[in-house]
Amino acid sequence: MTTPVRRRRIAWAAVAVSAVGIAAYSIPAYLTGDRSLSRIPINPALAPHYLSIVSHAVPASLLLFIGPFQFAARLRARRPALHRVAGRIYLVSMLIAAVSALAAATFSIDGFPVRVAFYLLSAGWLYTAYRGFSAIRRGQVPAHRVWMIRNYALSFAAVVLRVLLGLGLAVRSPLNLTFNDIYTAGTWASILISVVVSEYFLIRPRSIAA
Repeated sequence: MTTPVRRRRIAWAAVAVSAVGIAAYSIPAYLTGDRSLSRIPINPALAPHYLSIVSHAVPASLLLFIGPFQFAARLRARRPALHRVAGRIYLVSMLIAAVSALAAATFSIDGFPVRVAFYLLSAGWLYTAYRGFSAIRRGQVPAHRVWMIRNYALSFAAVVLRVLLGLGLAVRSPLNLTFNDIYTAGTWASILISVVVSEYFLIRPRSIAA
């Protein structure tokens, strides 16, 4: 029988592997300066759009990579200084990524519903980071962990979105869907799924003690 501790470790490993994988897949395309490699459609009428996407994608990939290790209890216990330094890098990366996401969404050619989704995601990102940072400044470690779990769940929406896009493209022809249909639905669904799953684990006993 799988114990609760083992289940938490399996869940952590799944999150870590998928997050690192998506970060490793995404970031190289934005280090070349080649607009044709962008994973997101570029608005040809606005030159700053590509720059805003790069400014979002690079730090977002970095924080996606850092996040799982911040929740590793053994690493926190053995290397608290490393945890604090990585946390600062995470928060700075998130701030840059969130502000850039607002600009990228404004310039986006993906439609108004997608823009609204990314506006809300960025707002939630900034708010949860602020609450997490404020909590640790006051020495409220449990509250800090709760808010940073919520924050990383919003970051992890990027991973969920890639999964949903893959599933959507697999059923695109039978259901007569356009890519825009899939992307719009996937964007909203990825945020909703990430938020609901994180809240579910937060209300479970010992869910943040792993």
